[in-house]
Amino acid sequence: MLYEIIGYAASTLVAISLTMSSILKLRVINLIGASIFTVYGLLIGAYPVAGLNFFIVLIDLYFLYEMRAAKEYFKLLDVRPQNNYFKEFLSHYQPELQKYFPGFEFKPEDQQIIFFVLRNMVPAGLFIGRVAGEDTLEVELDFVIPGYRDFKIGRYLYEKNAAFFLSKGIRRISTRAATEKHSRYLKRMGFLAGRDNQFLLTLAS
Repeated sequence: MLYEIIGYAASTLVAISLTMSSILKLRVINLIGASIFTVYGLLIGAYPVAGLNFFIVLIDLYFLYEMRAAKEYFKLLDVRPQNNYFKEFLSHYQPELQKYFPGFEFKPEDQQIIFFVLRNMVPAGLFIGRVAGEDTLEVELDFVIPGYRDFKIGRYLYEKNAAFFLSKGIRRISTRAATEKHSRYLKRMGFLAGRDNQFLLTLAS
């Protein structure tokens, strides 16, 4: 019975890994599932099963190492509301936007800061913020397309490239968590939670 539970757990994890849109999550969950399958194969004496899954473990470890060691290129690309690609981007990802930012509707304003985050020259993220007060930026949208949700863009934006905001006189970034998943993301990026799902990040000069 115990061996069957281990086998079912491994199968479930491998199946779940194949549903991940993030390559990083796919590799990590698949690694765990294959590791359990390796143990399962050894326990029941199914050595071909154990050998195959141990090989998958090595493959996952290799690609995770490659992903961690890879030198990636990031760049911010300013965009205007009338830009055709910007409009098509919003239209194409509308279902995803509503999933992570329920009720979001783009309304152009004079005090907005809008840019794409390029990752290896791919428009992988879109940021829309509104200047509110002397040194505060209110985030209206911080969206990353599927396949790039491994926190690297967020870390680049809020940690490694904080000088971009500081150069515009912005010292504080505020936003509201639309979902629990969004809340966890903000905390990982260094935002402090306040009342009514409000979060605040103070940039270090």
